[in-house]
Amino acid sequence: SLASTAITCFTRGLDLRKETDDVLCPANCPLWQFYVFGDGVYASLSSICGAAIHWGVITSAGGAVRVQTLPGQENYPAVNANGIQSQALTRWASSFSVTRTKNTALEAVGRSVSTARPSTGKRPKKPLDKKAGNKDCKADIAFLIDGSYNIGQRRFNLQKNFIGKVAVMLGIGTEGPHVGVVQASEHPKIEFYLKNFTAAKEVLFAIKELGFRGGNSNTGKALKHTAQKFFSLENGARKGIPKIIVVFLDGWPSDDIEEAGIVAREFGVNVFIVSVAKPTTEELGMVQDIGFVDKAVCRNNGFFSYQMPTWFGTTKYVKPLVQKLCSHEQMLCSKTCYNSVNIGFLIDGSSSIGDSNFRLVLEFISNVAKAFEISDIGSKIAAVQFTYDQRTEFSFTDYTTKEKVLLAIRNIRYMSGGTATGDAISFTTRNVFGPMKDGPNKNFLIVLTDGQSYDDVRGPAAAAQKAGIVVFSVGVAWAPLDDLKDMASEPKESHTFFTREFTGLEQMVPDIIRGICKDFLDSKQ
Repeated sequence: SLASTAITCFTRGLDLRKETDDVLCPANCPLWQFYVFGDGVYASLSSICGAAIHWGVITSAGGAVRVQTLPGQENYPAVNANGIQSQALTRWASSFSVTRTKNTALEAVGRSVSTARPSTGKRPKKPLDKKAGNKDCKADIAFLIDGSYNIGQRRFNLQKNFIGKVAVMLGIGTEGPHVGVVQASEHPKIEFYLKNFTAAKEVLFAIKELGFRGGNSNTGKALKHTAQKFFSLENGARKGIPKIIVVFLDGWPSDDIEEAGIVAREFGVNVFIVSVAKPTTEELGMVQDIGFVDKAVCRNNGFFSYQMPTWFGTTKYVKPLVQKLCSHEQMLCSKTCYNSVNIGFLIDGSSSIGDSNFRLVLEFISNVAKAFEISDIGSKIAAVQFTYDQRTEFSFTDYTTKEKVLLAIRNIRYMSGGTATGDAISFTTRNVFGPMKDGPNKNFLIVLTDGQSYDDVRGPAAAAQKAGIVVFSVGVAWAPLDDLKDMASEPKESHTFFTREFTGLEQMVPDIIRGICKDFLDSKQ
C-alpha cells in the first residue's frame, strides 16, 4: 500500500476520517511534546505518531503506521514506554490502535519524511510564544457546565460553543491560564483536569467531544465536589495561582448551593456564576433559594456574577467575562487563613517545665503548624524559645515546606532556665516579625508559658499588637490568668487559653486554628 498519507507529529486520531488509515510519521518528533492517552488502545485525542512510538510500532526515526478506529472506552491507563509517558483519561468518545503497515516501499517513506520535516530557519520563533499563552492572565479555571435536563441537548451545545470561545480568548498556554471542565447533572463528572491540556486547540477539541449527561441540575453538589477535588497539585493546580470556578447555570439549581459556596471559599476558590435565562416570575416559586447567586459567589459585590439573557448571540459576552477572569487583583477568595498567615511560636523553656512536658509543647506546636499551607508564597512559621535569654530556633524565611518546618520543631532542644516573657515578646516582635512587617501575610504570635513572668508583659504585648500582630496566650499549670489576659489580643476571652496539665494542650489545637481563621476573615471584611 503506497497510498500512505504523510501526517505531522501532532496529528491526532480524531483528525483522521477513515476507519482504517495508513499514515506516515515524520522523523525527529519532540517526544516531550506528545499528548498520548492510554496504552495499546489510545483515546482519539492522542497524537498518532506519539502512540505509535509509545506502542513500539516505529521509533523517533518515523515511518509507516496503520491506524484502526475503535469505540470509546473508560479509564485509559497512564504507562511509560519508549520514552513517552502516556496520560490517564477517565473517558473518551472514541479510540484507535496502531500497528505496523505491511510492505511499504522504503522510498515512499524517505520522500514523505523529507517533506513532512519542518524547515529550519526563522519560522519556529512564533509558535513558542503561543505555547506559553497569555502570561498576563494567571489563572487555574474550572468551567462547571450545566448538563441537566433544564438546559437540554440543543442549548448544551450552544453552551459548549460559548465556553470554547472563552477558552480561546483566555490565551491558554504553559505559562498562561489552564482550564478544565466539570459537568453538573445528577452527579458531577470531572470531564478533564487542568493538567490534561495546555493548548487552546486541544481544549477546544476536548470541549467539542463532551457528551450531554442529563438529570437534575445539582449545581451545589457539583460545586462542592469541584472545590474539594479538582484543584489538587496532582491534578495540575499550580501554587500561588488563583483558583477559579465558573458556574454556568441555565435557570436555577435544584439543590442547595449555599454550603458549597462556603466550602469553596474555605478552599480558597473564587466562584463566579454565569446565569443564563434567569427564572421568570412564574418559575420563582420552584426555586429553593431566590438569593442563590449571592450565596455561592466569592463575594457578593457584583464582580463575581454575570448574566446572559439567552444562549443565542453570546459572542459579545465573551470578552467582558475573560477580562474578569484575568483580573488577578480582584480574586478576593484566593487568600485564606491557611495560606496567608505568619505564625510565630514563643516557647517557654524554663526549668519548671521539664523534658517530657517540653515534648508535649512541641507536639502542640506541630499540630497547629500542620493545619497551614506552608510555602515560600504561602503561610510561614517561626519559633523562639526563651528563659531569661531568647533563642530564635528558626525564622519565617528559614523553611518553606511543611516537612522541613515539622522537622525543625521536632529538633528544638530544651533550654531550661528562668522566665522573662516580656523581654521575649519584645525580642520576637523586633527580630522575627520585624522583617515581615510589609509582607502580604497576617501576623500571629502564640505565647506558651507555664508560670509567672519575672518582668512586665503588658507593655511588650501592647507594642506587638500595635505592630499588627495578633497575640494568643496559652497558659499551663502555674501561669497566672492576669498575665495571660494582659498578653492576649481583644477580645481577650477568645485569645486566652489555659490548661492545668500539659496533656490538655492537645484539645486546644482546633480552637486555636479556628481562632486564627476567624481573626483572618474579620480582618478581610
